[in-house]
Amino acid sequence: MASNITLDFEKPIVELEKKIAEMRALADTLDIQPQIEDLEGQVDELRADVYRNLTRWQRVQIARHPDRPYTLDYFTHCFTEFTELHGDRAFRDDPAIVGGLARLQGRPVMVVGHQKGRDTKSNLYRNFGMPQPDGYRKAFRLFQMAEKFKIPVICLLDTPGAFPGLEAEERGQAEAIAKNLLLMSSLRVPMIITIIGEGASGGALGIGIGDRILMLENAWYSVIAPESCSSILWRSWEYKEQAAEALKLTATDLVQQGIVDRIVPEPVGGAHRIPEEMFNTVQSVLVEELESLEKIPVEQLVQQRREKFYGMGVWTE
Repeated sequence: MASNITLDFEKPIVELEKKIAEMRALADTLDIQPQIEDLEGQVDELRADVYRNLTRWQRVQIARHPDRPYTLDYFTHCFTEFTELHGDRAFRDDPAIVGGLARLQGRPVMVVGHQKGRDTKSNLYRNFGMPQPDGYRKAFRLFQMAEKFKIPVICLLDTPGAFPGLEAEERGQAEAIAKNLLLMSSLRVPMIITIIGEGASGGALGIGIGDRILMLENAWYSVIAPESCSSILWRSWEYKEQAAEALKLTATDLVQQGIVDRIVPEPVGGAHRIPEEMFNTVQSVLVEELESLEKIPVEQLVQQRREKFYGMGVWTE
């Protein structure tokens, strides 16, 4: 269900849309169709202009929009025969990370991703998309299963971060993420990572090592959220917009830095505005990337993956 949430920079667009709705209600009694069509054209132009010139903080807001498609939405619409697999075989099943077997246009794949909730009840169940060690160990188990049966892995990233609670630390949060990083760096199957919303810190990186790193146009990916960065540097959340600019966390920024390989375009207005179009785009991009990776010998694939991540953050003077 739509949340009817309007972001600040979207208000001029929404006001015009309301005028159009009011005029349509009078269209049966008044000859105002030309005026309606003119306003519709203005809305389209305004929306295109607004979304062509988004700030980094505005893209963060879009990535967090509650109507934005989540991981299970993509699993349902981009794949067929999705069968969810549960549990880490050690402690419990973590609902903040979901995964299982599916088919991508007939190809068997292992899909894993973060899952947020849509309302208070489901957000509590999903822990607001913040995994605990059990979630990363579940992902570890699914990665191993994929390698055993020579099935490609596709991961969708969308988390505000790994859960920072005491119980998560007691059960080995850092160790669970570290083991995933080690396994993913040497997994002998193709791996595609797609950032679909928020990609925060080690919580995202814990299932984020792959041969190809894709990123939706309005997603963000950073070592820290803008609010947290602001609170550390300025002792206040009021400077989150400046922090977002400094962090350079958008898809365009990260392609320039060599971290992200490809930007996946979103419909004008964001993925939540026309989700069906977004699903079709993601599906076609995943198929294209997977076909490309399947042509590379596995030894070369692993070596290229390692070199890609070894090279990040390296520079010479």
